[in-house]
Amino acid sequence: YLSPRDYHVIHMPCDGRLTRMIYVPGSLFYVNPTTARGIPGLFARNERVVCVFDTANGPFVLVLVGATIVGSMATVWHGVVNPPRHADVKEWTYDDQHIVLKKGDELGRFLLGSTVVMLFPKDQLHFNDAWQPAGPVRLGETMANLR
Repeated sequence: YLSPRDYHVIHMPCDGRLTRMIYVPGSLFYVNPTTARGIPGLFARNERVVCVFDTANGPFVLVLVGATIVGSMATVWHGVVNPPRHADVKEWTYDDQHIVLKKGDELGRFLLGSTVVMLFPKDQLHFNDAWQPAGPVRLGETMANLR
């Protein structure tokens, strides 16, 4: 969860080649911890930009989740993805383009704040034991190690 006072740039957690991006329309509920506990399926109901990458260790998906007051989400390869908001799912494929981002590179940004969800294959990672629910994540901090 990014609050208005947080850093709103999203950086790559690992090296990866972009294969697809999918805009999924949805609601724009707040995504603070209280709302996340109170609205079932919040991150699947809110507007999303799904970024699919190939990595040396298999597929990786990074999801930018929209929220109330988030005017737009942007990526370094596409620019602003929304607005204008669309009622239909939109998909872009990048098989013919070689869009590669290295670990630490800027992937995109929120123009205010929201949430990032990352999906990796099951049992691939061991997450940082020092992390606590609702705790901050700092740029450059080790998030996980490969098993």
